[in-house]
Parts: sequence; structure tokens; C-alpha cells
Amino acid sequence: MTTEHLRNTLHATPFLPFTIRMADGRIFFVSHPDFVWISPSSRIAFIHSPDDSYSIVDLLLMTELEVSSPTKARA
Repeated sequence: MTTEHLRNTLHATPFLPFTIRMADGRIFFVSHPDFVWISPSSRIAFIHSPDDSYSIVDLLLMTELEVSSPTKARA
């Protein structure tokens, strides 16, 4: 998994919600591209939740991006 995969998923047209899985078992659901900010070095990301909480994660520990299917995203 690379940070380039994350960037491509964030900027996909149309955007599809996705899940980020981390090596330590944490899971982050991203429902909109505005909820993720990647640092200029591409090493860390700020992942915001709809309730205004956020996590700062090391992208080198990202293990999977699971992209929702278009039909699932519309539901």
C-alpha cells in the first residue's frame, strides 16, 4: 500500500467512500475527500470524523484501502 494509492482514491472522479485499515487494527471510514489531509511529505495524514474528532496516522502503517462499490456508496 502506498500513499499514492491514497491520493488517487481521494481524487477519484466520482469520489467513492472508502475505508482505511491500519497495521494496528484501527479502521477509518472516509465519506468525503475533505475529511483527509495528507502532509507534504506524504508520511502522515489527518483523518477527520463527522463529529469533528480526528486522528493523525502514519501512512507507512496503512495496510489496506477498501473502496465502496458505486451502488453501495449511493445507498
